[in-house]
Amino acid sequence: MDQHTTRATAKTAPPMTTAPRRLSRRRAWPLAAFAGVVSAAAMLAVAELVALLVARESSMVLALGSFVIDIVPPWAKTLVIELFGSQDKLVLLVSLGLAVIIAAALAGVLQLVRPPLGIILLGLAATLSGLAIVTRTGATSLASVPTIAGATAGALLLATSTSALRRWRDDSLAEPAAPPELAAVPAAARQRVDRRSFFRLTLISAAAAAVIGSGARLLNSTTGAVDAFRSSLRLTTKSTVPIPAGAELDIPGLSPLFTPNADFYRVDTALTVPVIDATTWRLRITGMIDTDLELSFQDILDMQTDEFVTTMTCVSNEVGADLVGSARWIGVPIRDILARVGIKPGADMVLSRSVDGWTAGTPLETLTDPSRNAILAVGMNGEPLPLEHGFPVRMVVPGLYGYVSATKWLTELKVTTFAADEGYWTPRSWSPLGPIKMSSRVDTPRADRQIAPGPTKVAGVAWAQHTGISAVEVQIDGGAWQQATLSTAVNADTWVQWVLDWEASTGVHFIAVRATDKNGNLQIEERVAPIPNGSSGWQKALVRVTAA
Repeated sequence: MDQHTTRATAKTAPPMTTAPRRLSRRRAWPLAAFAGVVSAAAMLAVAELVALLVARESSMVLALGSFVIDIVPPWAKTLVIELFGSQDKLVLLVSLGLAVIIAAALAGVLQLVRPPLGIILLGLAATLSGLAIVTRTGATSLASVPTIAGATAGALLLATSTSALRRWRDDSLAEPAAPPELAAVPAAARQRVDRRSFFRLTLISAAAAAVIGSGARLLNSTTGAVDAFRSSLRLTTKSTVPIPAGAELDIPGLSPLFTPNADFYRVDTALTVPVIDATTWRLRITGMIDTDLELSFQDILDMQTDEFVTTMTCVSNEVGADLVGSARWIGVPIRDILARVGIKPGADMVLSRSVDGWTAGTPLETLTDPSRNAILAVGMNGEPLPLEHGFPVRMVVPGLYGYVSATKWLTELKVTTFAADEGYWTPRSWSPLGPIKMSSRVDTPRADRQIAPGPTKVAGVAWAQHTGISAVEVQIDGGAWQQATLSTAVNADTWVQWVLDWEASTGVHFIAVRATDKNGNLQIEERVAPIPNGSSGWQKALVRVTAA
């Protein structure tokens, strides 16, 4: 073969091509799952964007989260609060997010192998979220629009992306009708187009969903205007509560007399803190009254507020736990407002309602009792209520657990009866009345820290709201009960601090504490779980004493 023949042969030989890259079922399923997750993210992002424009309260994720909170059994709620404390909502949102990712991935795989099952699953999730939104108290006529828009966008993206993935897979697995050296070129070209279409669509959609969704949620929950209003608000009071000498013991590790706002416990059903414009906020008083009344925020301020000092406790608080706090509240007595509307005979309960639909049923006699300072609070520890603690107005009722009295972000007071209405937690196995049980707690020494032998101060707090504490006793290693020194009580509605001097010796010790109220009642010894009306029992703290 001469040189000319070789060149001619080279010119007529078919061009070299890359063989089609096979997309097996094993590789296609993870890509379909990714497409499902991106489609769900797009659904949520579009829903958040539309909600920002037409119905800010209509967040799909938050609606589902609120629905989960509503249906969770009381024992599970108590367990989550006990395990995670104020991080319980974060845990719920993370868990809900994982569930959404798993369901979305499943929808993607189903849409690839059995269309339109994936879109049906996505639509079912959107329907459940939509129902949770439109059935919430205060939902507007446009509440369903964000969900519909988001579901439409998610379904279209899922159908388009899985269609491109299916073509890529089918072109990869199909037997060529022509010899491989001729069929490879068009098959490879088709695969490149479908592969690029799939990745271009899903990756761009994922980035857009992340930017749009996070941006819309951030704008939806912005607090700028409300924060500016709070900063400009100057609360004045007709009177303040005098703090007696000796009300606070200066002992390291002991809870302060007044709990700072940032450290005050927060337990509620709101996944995100409601942001309420105080200038448009209204409180409606309705029900079994002579005259309906509507009050603005300024109306309450014009009633001339006073200062009140009250300790509050959550019914979920376990023995020795920290879901309790004391604060200086600024507000007006609820009895004064109820006196203006006239109570009809037979009423025995006031159903208070939050902006997010949460309710509490409070005995009417507690709210009208002239010796009990049940108030509508607008301030906390010298400043307007923090957003997370109920701004602009909340209830504070001495002697009752928060689940029957401490409604935050208040919008309505309905005078009614226990027979006709019930609060949020009552049908969920909690007692309808909720009087706070006397309790005491060891703050220091702490069980999670070792201390050195020698003179030690054992100290803590005790409370018996609306009765007051007369004595606290401490027991070391099962020995005789020793009388602790009490701080001077501010009033019967606040906790007192206590302290006992102890000569700590090396080893492991058990410290027990119990209180007696001013009626001579000894704190209940038997340990009882919070459900259905609060925990009880003597705390027994373990202390490790080690030589340096």
